[in-house]
Amino acid sequence: MWTTLLIIIALGVFIFTKVFIIVEMREEVIQERLGKYIKTLKPGLHFLIPFVDRPAYRQEMREQVIDVPSQTCITKDNIEVEVDGLVYVKVMDAYKASYGIGNYKMAAINLAQTTMRSEIGKITLDDTFSEREQMNENIVREIDKASDPWGIKVLRYEIRNIRPSDNLIHTLEKQMEAERDKRAEITKSTGTRDYKINESQGERQEAILLSEAQRQKRINEAKGKAKEIELIAKATSKGIKRVSEAIAKPGGDLAVKTKLIEQFIGQLGNVIEQANVSVLPTETANLKTFFEGVSKVSDGTQPSSAYKATKGGQQ
Repeated sequence: MWTTLLIIIALGVFIFTKVFIIVEMREEVIQERLGKYIKTLKPGLHFLIPFVDRPAYRQEMREQVIDVPSQTCITKDNIEVEVDGLVYVKVMDAYKASYGIGNYKMAAINLAQTTMRSEIGKITLDDTFSEREQMNENIVREIDKASDPWGIKVLRYEIRNIRPSDNLIHTLEKQMEAERDKRAEITKSTGTRDYKINESQGERQEAILLSEAQRQKRINEAKGKAKEIELIAKATSKGIKRVSEAIAKPGGDLAVKTKLIEQFIGQLGNVIEQANVSVLPTETANLKTFFEGVSKVSDGTQPSSAYKATKGGQQ
């Protein structure tokens, strides 16, 4: 009895799966009858004739991301680079995607790789990074034109990695290091040059300022001396004018003579004090001269030897 029940349940499940099919919201199913396309089943529950109809293909209707494997490409300047990417596609027509091509995913990958090799070969290594967006657009455009009969739409393509060979990376690193050293030397020499220029300009400016200061000093001293001479001249002029006015007054002539005699006597006293001269009355001076002459004569005359002997005998 249990065996019979199990057989009945299994037969029911088999018949149900062959008679009814559930299509999910994210997909479409291609229905064939005796190997011939009948219709495209949309999401929902559908009836199939057992052993006559069958769901031939199930197509994913959501946007799909397909990984494009890494491949070696040669740039315009004959540099080998490893390039991989991602291609985003979406099935627009389930019938074409089922009967237009055997495997649209593999076809999209191969087409993306061949288009990428072609695009990389048009540019140099230095432009592969700066022209990435343009290359993505070109690849999408080329794949989309070729994939139209397949019933799929290429939405976008993204280059994931562009990696040169290890030898090239080592060479580029050396080149960049040399370029950095070059820029450092240029910066250092420019700094030294600017330092010397600033130093020479500072010394020149200092010399100019010193010369200007000396010139201004001499000008100021000259002006001061001129002013001093002017003031002395004015003072002398005023003094002479006042003296002349005083002489012109009664008794002025006598006052001038008295002043001159007083100054003469004062100056004569100063001269006598500084000179080795004795001032005596005339008679005293003559007497002093007489005695000085006698002393010189007596000093110049010495007694004879006979006089000396006589004088000695008397003694």
